[in-house]
Amino acid sequence: MITAQVILNNIESVNRFVAIMSEKPYDVDLGSGKYLVNAKSMMGVLSLDLTKPVTVNAETFDQAFLDEIKEYIVE
Repeated sequence: MITAQVILNNIESVNRFVAIMSEKPYDVDLGSGKYLVNAKSMMGVLSLDLTKPVTVNAETFDQAFLDEIKEYIVE
């Protein structure tokens, strides 16, 4: 599993992020506090508090995944 902190601070970044996640054949979740949503669901992602970083959990070990989302990753 790959885990990273990402920031999705505007609707355009949410749209692009969800589009990238929707192409993945494996499960990808976003978590914020006690909430966990499907990263492929626009409604789910928008239900999170996006004013701060959220945690992405991808059910893969493919490091190329991190390259695809590098613009969203918070160090």
